[in-house]
Amino acid sequence: MSTEDWQQKVSQPKHSMIEEKNRFVAMRDGVKLACDVFRPDAPGKYPALLSYSLYGKDVQKFSEVLRPLSPRHGNGGQEAGDTRFFVSRGYAHVIADTRGAGDSQGVYNFQGKTEQEDGYDLIEWIAAQPWCDGNVGMLGMSYFAVVQNLVASTQPPHLKAIAPYEAYTDRYRHSVYHGGVLNEGFFHQWWGHVSIGTMQPLIFNYLSKEEVAQRVAMLMQSQEVQDSPYLHIQLKYPEKNPLVFDFLVQPHDGPYYWERSAYTKFDRIKIPVLLMARWSGWPIHLAGAFQGWEGLDTTKKMMIMETKETTGPRRPWRDHQDIILRWYDHWLKGNDTGMMKEPPINILVKGRNEYRDEYEWPLKRTQWTKYWLKSGGALAPGEPGGAGTEVFSNDPYIMQGKPAPGADFSTAQLDKDLEITGPIALYLAAAIDRPDATWVVTIKDQSPDGSARVVTKGWLRASHRKLDAARSKPYKPYHPHTESEPVPLNEVIEYAIEIKETSMVFMKGHRLLLEVRGQDTQTEDPIWYHLCSPVETRHTVHYGGKHASYLLLPVIPA
Repeated sequence: MSTEDWQQKVSQPKHSMIEEKNRFVAMRDGVKLACDVFRPDAPGKYPALLSYSLYGKDVQKFSEVLRPLSPRHGNGGQEAGDTRFFVSRGYAHVIADTRGAGDSQGVYNFQGKTEQEDGYDLIEWIAAQPWCDGNVGMLGMSYFAVVQNLVASTQPPHLKAIAPYEAYTDRYRHSVYHGGVLNEGFFHQWWGHVSIGTMQPLIFNYLSKEEVAQRVAMLMQSQEVQDSPYLHIQLKYPEKNPLVFDFLVQPHDGPYYWERSAYTKFDRIKIPVLLMARWSGWPIHLAGAFQGWEGLDTTKKMMIMETKETTGPRRPWRDHQDIILRWYDHWLKGNDTGMMKEPPINILVKGRNEYRDEYEWPLKRTQWTKYWLKSGGALAPGEPGGAGTEVFSNDPYIMQGKPAPGADFSTAQLDKDLEITGPIALYLAAAIDRPDATWVVTIKDQSPDGSARVVTKGWLRASHRKLDAARSKPYKPYHPHTESEPVPLNEVIEYAIEIKETSMVFMKGHRLLLEVRGQDTQTEDPIWYHLCSPVETRHTVHYGGKHASYLLLPVIPA
């Protein structure tokens, strides 16, 4: 069915809106959460959508007039969804502050078991209201999407479907520690956007005071902390930013992260799920859609796309709220517009900028091709070629505006279009002269004029190089991140580096560029920079011969 056809069959705007401010709803332990209720101004019962986060329900109704864009990608405003859009089409919309946030009572639990159970209680309260017909879904992106999966895992009887738009599902790997490297930039700025004053460090729920004190003492002696007044303050005064304190003292994956990761609960999600994400969400949310596609054993669809606005107060609702309306019309209203008869996956193929239906992920027709790193900065399929090295050292005290040092490899100018769709992995043979280092790898699309744009990235802390063989695939290495293993000095080791999924056509005349770095910087990205190695380290990248390095690419035949 064409877009024009189904858009005529979904619910149409015909209702004005009633607003009820600050309805306080008692949870199972008596703590009351604050909700704003928006519903059609007409008699009857309606399906309802719950939006639930710590950002503060009031900011979800800020003006929709676009303001000048900021380098800070989003601030929690307008992420709950477009209330008037859905209410006018016959849905109630409830926006709630999480426990300990905004106007709600209690102590903030940061997406833990209590917050998940509160979501259950809110769903069941909504279903029991005289204006609700008992059919409830959830709405929102980012935080609002992450909690959809978590709440669904508690199995509220009246939650009939969810539509998480941009939701990480692995708290450790997708959000906090990329490849074992702390996602410092994001959490440094994110704390300033939240509306909580009740949070205390949660680490004491998992470790004794003595264990925490030992970890803090060790961290205080580390070069990372001694070089960073910000990190020193977080460790000395945990109440200043309890979230970052918890992250710093838990540099390895474990129970704290598992409790807050939907993938550990996929087997408990039994309702239909619409997985949505943007290719530009590779720094945090994109991987969650693919992990959900692989791990969920329920009715599901997946759509990977882009929006006209990558930031600003109305992302992504300007472009894709009609798709979510179609989903909920089907599952909450029984309005069949043919959505579930269509192929289960729809992706935007960048470069050509065309949407395409698919039936599986990765694509069965993928030709997994090794592109070898070669002398002269070449990157090519075929044979590994002669042995050689590229050497660089990271610069811990790099000046603002200066690019990070590294090694670059690129294809020749393409004589025909090259489509890369799927997960990517770099198998990097390299040596370092310190016990640890940071690997940051970037895939770029380089135009004939020499300009280049980022397509996707990957990260790996060298001491986290250990692989879980049972969970790894050639195109998707899996690191347990449960321990750090110092690197033997100057020994050539193969690092298997996961690079986030993409779908990109590198056009004829362009080049595929691979950048290998020992750090990232705020100059390159004001948000997605990491706590990289603070010690100058010599990185020796090997290629060809017995220490060949290669990029495993998912080539899609024309």
